[in-house]
Amino acid sequence: MDRPAPGGITWTIAGERLALLAWPRAILLQLAHPLVAAGVAQHSGFRSSPFAPFARLHATVGAMRQLTFGTDEEAAAVVRRIRGIHDRVNGTLHEAAGPHASGTRYSAHDPALLLWVHATLLDSHVRILEQVLRPFTPDERDRYCGEAAVFASVLGAPPDDLPRTWRELQDFIAAQIESGRVTVGADARTLAPAILRPAFSWLLLPLQSAGELVTIGSLPPAVRNGYGFLWSATRERRHQRVLAMLRATRALTPDSFARWPEAGRVREPQLT
Repeated sequence: MDRPAPGGITWTIAGERLALLAWPRAILLQLAHPLVAAGVAQHSGFRSSPFAPFARLHATVGAMRQLTFGTDEEAAAVVRRIRGIHDRVNGTLHEAAGPHASGTRYSAHDPALLLWVHATLLDSHVRILEQVLRPFTPDERDRYCGEAAVFASVLGAPPDDLPRTWRELQDFIAAQIESGRVTVGADARTLAPAILRPAFSWLLLPLQSAGELVTIGSLPPAVRNGYGFLWSATRERRHQRVLAMLRATRALTPDSFARWPEAGRVREPQLT
């Protein structure tokens, strides 16, 4: 796997701990595809216990860090593990949603679904981090799309269909929403509270509320409306205040704390 070189835009984005803020948005976008939501609803165990969402997030972020910063062997092991999980995720849609009829088959190996999941991650990382880290240049956005394509490709997304520029990514996402293929269904609305308000998040109520504003405020309006999330000028002002607080906090936080430790290391060359 020809992974992004150290020091590039992918390392900049993946190395930020604040990139965690992008995950709830990405997951809600993924669930807005009825076939993805059905797979999660029928096969995921993240609602099996109060701690399951945190364990799932920890495992997913750990896997992404190994894919980006780990050795070739570690990255290959992550790919095998993800493919093994995908082997078990298949079934049928229980009720119609948008153009997807009841009984439509889904599989985690479906190239179209892999492409949608990949697109939501790219879009969410850029949109969230740009608001709390710094604006990325058009060239950096394009390079991120191009560099990240390798990860989706090795997992089974069709290489020729992968968006390799920011414009291609935006066109793809818009087309999926406008076509109705991405439309929030019952499964997604049932799963959403566990993403936005996992168990025990009330113990950190101010942080939980801030994260919810960042997530909901950054969703495409059609998806936000599909979930039934209310939005107003007042909530938008609060959203902007939260972002300003996050920008100020990140500006004052040393990289040694704000970035994952492995993001500052040079990837070791592999013996052949």
